[in-house]
Amino acid sequence: MKILTSTAVATAATLAFIGVAHVKDAAAQGHGMGAATMPEACLAGATGMPGHGMMDAPAANMSEHQAAMMQGMMATSDQMMQGVMAEDPDLAFACGMIPHHQAAINMAEAELKFGDDPDMKAMAQAIIDAQTAEIEQLATWIDENAQ
Repeated sequence: MKILTSTAVATAATLAFIGVAHVKDAAAQGHGMGAATMPEACLAGATGMPGHGMMDAPAANMSEHQAAMMQGMMATSDQMMQGVMAEDPDLAFACGMIPHHQAAINMAEAELKFGDDPDMKAMAQAIIDAQTAEIEQLATWIDENAQ
């Protein structure tokens, strides 16, 4: 019986590891839960992007607007990853979404500074307004519900 239990535990651990590795691999490739499909214009327009993605691009190869948007996203990535590690799934969602929304605000602010198109500037302002309100809602929920 002890051998069966040990085998079952080892099998479960192996399957869990394989599952986590698959999720990490899929996420790294942009093919995960709810992964958005990038329009071809987004992929074709990327400059200074060797390798598999943005993290490979040296800052020296970025324009001012690219660096501002990258900095806006990266400023919150550690907080987002830390937030989703909360034991409670509702708290993990709320804690991860606050820095995620802040990254969207940061990128929208870069659009307001560097963008030219009035429609995109209006979209950026709408994102700032909506995401700011959602951050406030999430923070209130955390204050009222976190234990």
